[in-house]
Amino acid sequence: MSIRAVESDQTRVLLIFAHPYPERSRANHTLLSRVEDLPGVEVRSLYDLYPGFDIDVQAEQAALLRAHTVVWQHPIYWYSVPALLKHWFDKVLVRGFAYGEQGDNLHGKRCLWVATTGGPESSYSPEGMHAHPFEKFVPVVEQTARFCGMHWEQPLIVHGAHQVTQTALDHTALAYRERIQNLLQSPRSAL
Repeated sequence: MSIRAVESDQTRVLLIFAHPYPERSRANHTLLSRVEDLPGVEVRSLYDLYPGFDIDVQAEQAALLRAHTVVWQHPIYWYSVPALLKHWFDKVLVRGFAYGEQGDNLHGKRCLWVATTGGPESSYSPEGMHAHPFEKFVPVVEQTARFCGMHWEQPLIVHGAHQVTQTALDHTALAYRERIQNLLQSPRSAL
């Protein structure tokens, strides 16, 4: 996994990638590989940057300030985000920066959630192993973005990441690339 730095005046989309085992993830690797080369996209791979969970808060906040769109890409772990992304939320999205008095730095920025699940979509149903539709697990991440004043984009969820065919995955990755390209071309003020 390479971490591509982008000049601050070129960053429009900040992609926070949080996969603890990216070398094991065909789905996340395919998705990321289709968007990381786009001009204006800055990828920050949290597990590469902070293997000891010692987050450079100033660097992360500076990256957020450079972007008009933030993407959180990760696998679903226990119905939520991986541990380092949760830690990133706790350390980076703090009062006075992301919310509260004078905490309006993220207001109006777009937020796109891109997640993969191990189970097929059918496992997220009253009859499935997870007993609830996937939509029941969305509010925690969505509210994190909304609480920070961000505009919540329709999420991109890849179910059954272990079983999805490469053809279907390539199709989804192409749709992801198109969404990022559209976000790159949309000014923040268009919201």
